Amino acid sequence: MTRLPAYRCGPGAALEAIVQTDELADHLVGSVLGALDVLNIAVGAHFGLYEVLHRRACTPGEAAAASGMAPRYAREWLEQQCVAGLVDVDDASLPADDRSYRVSDEHAAVLADRDSLAYLTPFAQVVAAAGAQLPRLLDAYASGGGVPWDAYGPAMREAQADANRPLFLRLLGSQWLPSLPEVHAALSAGGRVADLGCGDGWASIGVGLAYPAAQVDGYDIDAASVEAATAHAAAHGLAGRVRFHLADAATAAAGSYDLVLAMECVHDLADPVAVLASARRLVTEGGSVVVMDERVPDEFTGPGDPTEQMMYGISMLVCLPDSLSHAPSVATGTVMRAPVLRGYAREAGFADVEVLPIEHDVFRFYRLVA
Repeated sequence: MTRLPAYRCGPGAALEAIVQTDELADHLVGSVLGALDVLNIAVGAHFGLYEVLHRRACTPGEAAAASGMAPRYAREWLEQQCVAGLVDVDDASLPADDRSYRVSDEHAAVLADRDSLAYLTPFAQVVAAAGAQLPRLLDAYASGGGVPWDAYGPAMREAQADANRPLFLRLLGSQWLPSLPEVHAALSAGGRVADLGCGDGWASIGVGLAYPAAQVDGYDIDAASVEAATAHAAAHGLAGRVRFHLADAATAAAGSYDLVLAMECVHDLADPVAVLASARRLVTEGGSVVVMDERVPDEFTGPGDPTEQMMYGISMLVCLPDSLSHAPSVATGTVMRAPVLRGYAREAGFADVEVLPIEHDVFRFYRLVA
């Protein structure tokens, strides 16, 4: 039993302390189980096992042969996933190597379907890729330095892109942008779009698919992202109309655009004011600058909801270290509250920031007002 402080040794205080201790212990046990699930989900995603098991039920040997995982590890992974409730077993009483496992349609929407709005496997891959950098992160926490984006490797880049891919392909052009009448009209008539910090290009591609007359230019400073974005656009038949540029959006982006997008990137920028000032320079008179970033409360209040908890966790492991890998850096972190963005926008020459009436559990949308 936890030793109680001397000033709280009455029966009521003792009971309260025991309850609080037990609640925290239960919380941490749940967190450990969740962390183990997350890492094993990342393993399964790496080997494509969820897709294999959704297509057909497999024994450990069949899963190993289809995925490239060694048979003994495949058996252990399947049993772990089944015990965790993620994968179904057809007959648990059979010998270990004879049991068949499968992923249901309902679970495939979360674990395997890259087009599903419920697809969450990329978040497990983000955590795994961040955990692999723990020694460098610890050094950064001590020195005040950072860990650059490219150090996290392709697994992080692809996971980040895959997390937003279904949103950009399914909602950006069909719901979010059409809810802004002047933007919808401009793009339908063949307007031009600049996508700043485009990453693997899915927002640009989503716009290009939804608006066949529009021209889109994506800008990013990560060469691997630009290469991947270019390949994705070509695969969707958009080469030539949706183009990507290895360029610093703060200094090298050029042209005149009806819509400038900054999709979940402003909080990562070492110098967000410079990029937003570039957006103001790029947008045509009467055009729109739209920022999508995390939906967090306007003020810090202590214990927060799951979205805020997630954003702080990602901030410590990914976004803040990446921002601090550049010097100088404002070091925003993932939890960019609306007043912070408003301050950056005003420094960049905008008059104000309007919160747009687009509802989403994780993201908030802003229009920067000239």
